[in-house]
Amino acid sequence: MGYAITKAVASQYPGSKVYFTFFSSVAGKEQLEAAFNNTVGIKCDFLQAADTDKLVEMIKTNQVDVLVNNAVTGLQKQYAHKLTEGEIINSFSADIVPVLKITGAFLTAARQRKSGKIITILSAAIASMPPTGWSVYVANKNYLLSMHRSWAAENKNFNISSNCISPDFMLTPLNGDTDERVVETMIAKHPLKQLLTVEEVAETVVFLCGASSQLNGQNIILNAAQF
Repeated sequence: MGYAITKAVASQYPGSKVYFTFFSSVAGKEQLEAAFNNTVGIKCDFLQAADTDKLVEMIKTNQVDVLVNNAVTGLQKQYAHKLTEGEIINSFSADIVPVLKITGAFLTAARQRKSGKIITILSAAIASMPPTGWSVYVANKNYLLSMHRSWAAENKNFNISSNCISPDFMLTPLNGDTDERVVETMIAKHPLKQLLTVEEVAETVVFLCGASSQLNGQNIILNAAQF
């Protein structure tokens, strides 16, 4: 997903510098920087507070006009009643706290400039019955949905918008362990007979990058199967 978003934004805005984070995908980082001379990869492990702090400082010292919150450390599948306190806290610390710190730094600088856009990638699972075992993942996404509304409300007078994209199921490494028969069934039942792609999500990110600040506080659900 991150690769597709970076590629789409870098292509659409060749005159702008596009920063993106990576951790283990060094090959992807090198491919992007080789293909687009306006991209800059920043190694960041969101499980390490020091890495997040470095990214926060980068945002403070460089003009970043658009922030895309997309990174997730993993998809922990567990029934809600079986979750331990430690698992809940660790998930929140890994996937929510870094987003809050990074977005907070972005907002501080954007309020001074009186302009900026926040785009947060959520999940269509928050708009319907969540898949079995996705309790922590969906809860975290709902937390960010609520926080995004506060970002939108609290910063609208500073010409800062906050919008979300909630994509349906996609074949990505995050869902790599999904049974092939389940995927085939989803495709067969899909009205378009094809699953959503990361490229389609990236197109929506590009749209929001160029959208008017009048578009604010919205959650765009990419799910042709439900409307």
